[in-house]
Amino acid sequence: VQLQASGGGLVQAGESLTLSCAASGTIFSSRRWYRQAPGNQREFVASITESGDDYYTDSVKGRFTISRDYAGNTAYLQMNNLKPEDTAIYYCNFEELHSGRLYWGQGTLVTVSS
Repeated sequence: VQLQASGGGLVQAGESLTLSCAASGTIFSSRRWYRQAPGNQREFVASITESGDDYYTDSVKGRFTISRDYAGNTAYLQMNNLKPEDTAIYYCNFEELHSGRLYWGQGTLVTVSS
C-alpha cells in the first residue's frame, strides 16, 4: 500500500490550495490529514469516514474541507482563506478497513506568506 500526497506550494494569505492523497492496494475506512509546523508536533487537521462523516480541528473549521473520491482511494483537502499559521508539512493518513493498520503519505509542504 502506498500513499502519494501532492498539491502543496507557496501561496499568499487568503488564497486557496487543494491537497490530494492517492492510495492503492486495499480498502480503507477513515482518511485523515495531519500537519506538522516547524518545531511543533504533528497535529490532526481533518478526517472523513467511509460513510462520509467529516471532522476538523477547530482552527480550520469553516476554511478547510475534506473529501474523497467515489472509489475511496483518493482524499482531498480543500484549503481556503489560508493563513500564515497554516504553514506546515501536510501528511495524509489512511486506515485500512479490515486490519486497522495506518498508512502515511510522504508529506507535502504548504507555505503561506503574509
